[in-house]
Amino acid sequence: MGGAYKSLSGSEKADPASANGAHKQKSRVLMVPSRGVTYRHRHMIDDLNSLCPHSRKDVKFDSKSKLYELCEMAEMSNCNNVLYFEARKGQDLYMWMSRVPNGPTVKFHCQNMHTMEELHFVGNCLKGSRPILSFDSAFDKEPFLKVTKQLFLQTFGVPEGARKSKPFIDHVMAFSIVDGKIWLRVYQINETEAKATTGEDGETEKASSKSRTTKETDINLVEIGPRMVLTPIICQEGSFGGPIIYENKEFVSPNQVRSDVRRQQAGKHNARSDQIVERLAKKGGKKMPTDALDTRELFA
Repeated sequence: MGGAYKSLSGSEKADPASANGAHKQKSRVLMVPSRGVTYRHRHMIDDLNSLCPHSRKDVKFDSKSKLYELCEMAEMSNCNNVLYFEARKGQDLYMWMSRVPNGPTVKFHCQNMHTMEELHFVGNCLKGSRPILSFDSAFDKEPFLKVTKQLFLQTFGVPEGARKSKPFIDHVMAFSIVDGKIWLRVYQINETEAKATTGEDGETEKASSKSRTTKETDINLVEIGPRMVLTPIICQEGSFGGPIIYENKEFVSPNQVRSDVRRQQAGKHNARSDQIVERLAKKGGKKMPTDALDTRELFA
């Protein structure tokens, strides 16, 4: 990671013309939330928008069935990537990532979301700087993961010299695969001067002399947030439409999970009711003797 960071930093300094607007790749991302997003969802979208200076945030999208209209919105906004955040039941969040206009489209279920305000990490990065995208080696093993990797590169990869971007690289966006889910983490690249070493004669030897133009630095990563876990659901060939080329058979919707929990709780109540019926049946249906001062007798 340190070698890649130094090579990218050197290329930024060697090519100052890229900061004047002359870039090879023109890529813009349209971020659109749906109706019903909660405050935590809004804060997460704002954090992702701040990390992507080439993105444009639009108003809430009202329809949940006519998703093809998002392609028209992207063309009107001169964007070729769309991040659509769909909220359901006031608590579930789904993320659609699509390449306009020909696709493909991948749908994720967002879990374990933590915004920057919730985490309170000490790290910080320059607003508008470009990130280094780090991917797990598992992305190159399956065809679907290869497609997902390219979508992440085109969506979160800020092109050189993009509008509102700074000619600096000071943070890393890491995508890892654990238990069939994609874990998103963001780290700041922290540079510190190399500590001085002590020689055999007891004198302190500095890491870099005055005659050198560059100083040796220690590079480490400090997490800054946000955090998110993405569960892939389906992959469509077109942009918000077309045949399904991948489907996660192991995915269970959170609505189904809540339904199973309610059914399990209702089963306990039904079991107790059955025990009462069985106990009365064993007693032969005889009624218990009542007292004259019983409330049911007094107010009958």
